[in-house]
Amino acid sequence: MASSTAFTYMVACADGTLYTGWTTDLEARLTAHNAGTGARYTRSRGPVKLVYWEEYGDQGQARRRECEIKKLNRRQKEALVASGGSPAPTWEKP
Repeated sequence: MASSTAFTYMVACADGTLYTGWTTDLEARLTAHNAGTGARYTRSRGPVKLVYWEEYGDQGQARRRECEIKKLNRRQKEALVASGGSPAPTWEKP
């Protein structure tokens, strides 16, 4: 498997739920979620807002972290979001 930058991320859905995923192109993935062409879970829960993300050196690391985060309960996920994570991407509007 080729090595490339990958991201694990959490978005807040319009219904208040949190969705966790991974991608190699964070901006394109958020655009897809908000266009209704992202994950099935977010299609009826948009728009979504990026609330947390982490950057990794390869897809395997990002996928493993996604699995770890998905095993957390809501309170633990909210604590992770509150911890700040990575700074907001430069393309995201405040």
